[in-house]
Amino acid sequence: MFVVIFGRMSCPFCVRALRLAEQLEGAGKIEGYRYVDMPKEGVTKEDIAKTAGKPVYTVPQVFVDQAHIGGFSEFDHYVRTQGLL
Repeated sequence: MFVVIFGRMSCPFCVRALRLAEQLEGAGKIEGYRYVDMPKEGVTKEDIAKTAGKPVYTVPQVFVDQAHIGGFSEFDHYVRTQGLL
């Protein structure tokens, strides 16, 4: 399982999503993750919406194995319901 997080380091929920991915990787629950710092990499919410297939209004936006999960709350819920934590 590979996680991609799109966010901004100034966003506390983005940082929480990053920390959760780090925790999962450290525990061997995921194969890895990539954090995309949107301002640094020139990625917009519109770019993410194209990949997600629906409008996105907030960050972070999390994808697991290329499937759009949602924001931090949805990612946290996904992790817990999958028994990863």
